[in-house]
Amino acid sequence: MSMNFIQELSWRGHLHDCIPGTEEYLLANPSRAYIGFDPTSDSLHIGNLASIMMLKFFQECGHTPVALVGGATGMVGDPSGKSEERNLLSEEVLKHNVESIRKQLEQFLDFDPKLSNTALMVNNYDWFKDIGFLNFLRDVGKYITVNYMMAKESVKKRIEGDTGISYTEFAYQLLQGYDFLHMYEHMDVRMQMGGSDQWGNLTTGTYLIGKKFGKDAKAFAATCPLVTTADGKKFGKSEAGNKMWLDREKTSPYEFFQYFRQSSDDDAAKFIKIFSTKGREELTSIIEEHLQDPGRGALQIALAKEITERVHGKLALENALILTEFLFSRNTTKESLSKLSPSQWQEVVKVSDTKQIAKAELENGINIIDLLVQLGITKSKGEARRAIEKDKSIRVNADKWEDIAGTITMNHSFHNKYMQLQKGKKQKFIVELLS
Repeated sequence: MSMNFIQELSWRGHLHDCIPGTEEYLLANPSRAYIGFDPTSDSLHIGNLASIMMLKFFQECGHTPVALVGGATGMVGDPSGKSEERNLLSEEVLKHNVESIRKQLEQFLDFDPKLSNTALMVNNYDWFKDIGFLNFLRDVGKYITVNYMMAKESVKKRIEGDTGISYTEFAYQLLQGYDFLHMYEHMDVRMQMGGSDQWGNLTTGTYLIGKKFGKDAKAFAATCPLVTTADGKKFGKSEAGNKMWLDREKTSPYEFFQYFRQSSDDDAAKFIKIFSTKGREELTSIIEEHLQDPGRGALQIALAKEITERVHGKLALENALILTEFLFSRNTTKESLSKLSPSQWQEVVKVSDTKQIAKAELENGINIIDLLVQLGITKSKGEARRAIEKDKSIRVNADKWEDIAGTITMNHSFHNKYMQLQKGKKQKFIVELLS
């Protein structure tokens, strides 16, 4: 008998709703369940992790997870949660996006063919590409009424809104419902899962299955809550409002790590239950230990470490930890600067107060006073002199600078590209040398 999947989601706070009888069916039957992923980008984002973790826990409970990448439905667009119709993507772009998402999902699910419940990945374009419009209306459309489709909340909002809804998006729930019907019939998939905003689409699938195969057909659905932060903000966006992606080219491992590291205590306690694969006893211990000394941020660190390593790998996590220590340390040393690789310097530039100057200006050397004024670190040459001679507050690459006649050259740079200037204890600047 498999572990209790519904109970697993429940104690993690990751179950919003499920069709009655789901728990009992899964306990008695090793099953297959799927979640659809929208290929409108070549990367999934942190917001998708909630759904991915449902599949992860489903597999850990002994069942078979199926990841459906919507190569066909991605050409149409889901109206759920949308106020207007989105742009449609070309087949070429969709193919690239599907391949990229496939690689990301493999970081979470076990696709080892030796497993009896090895994860599966499918693309609904494979069964939609050969279906003619008339055949679809005859074989599928006849099972569902317009009244049923218009009663869905996502559709009602769009019909009553200013922009209306096209037939294309109106038909989306029928297409998604057919996904479930097709996999139920040909792949023995008995359950569909997703976020709580997908409940209408999920139940359309179970409705279609019931209409075609009768009331005794075993088809189920379960949803997880939409994850939000304690202040009500949508989970998965940075302070600047940017999406946090799983692709390191879109969101660096350092930025990814910091997103979770900077979580509030309440959010971290919620997130770690959802996104960690650790068991209840271990997570309870981590949370309780954190409460004894919240200032250390042990809970946030444990969360950020585990999820960054799973998404980006051990080496990327180590890199993120090095950058974190460097950027948040009060005692930067020349040695710590010299250990930064070019890619790490690039990350430092992204999150630091960075000044830029042409390399040509340093080839023959530039006076420290002139440099401080030119970069705006001091307002005048007089202020620069006082900072060096009287206040002793200027540092170049973490070393105190005391010579007002001294010059800065390319020899002061790391990788012929970067250096650090500091005024006082708190004002640190990265100088990026441009060709």
